Amino acid sequence: MRLSAAKINHIAHLVADLCVNESAISCVRPKNDIRLRVKIIITDELKLNDDIDRNVRRTINSMQKSPPEGSREWEVLYEKYYEEEMNRRRRVRADGIRRMH
Repeated sequence: MRLSAAKINHIAHLVADLCVNESAISCVRPKNDIRLRVKIIITDELKLNDDIDRNVRRTINSMQKSPPEGSREWEVLYEKYYEEEMNRRRRVRADGIRRMH
């Protein structure tokens, strides 16, 4: 999914405002630090999704009998490979975080 920098910044502002103004949330960082971190997280997630999308499309297109894009078979393969790749990457990230602690 494509989001402009302005839209990402707007979402980050909304989240930071909510964090600062919500009584159930206790913020230990300034609002701008929260906004910047949210912006980084959103940008990183969008980059991850784009990268996975490219890899999944490459995998499907490299099949000997690649189904036509948009067909039901293509959609099923796309969902399957996308989910597998997302799980693999999240597992790798989680392992890296555990090693840091």
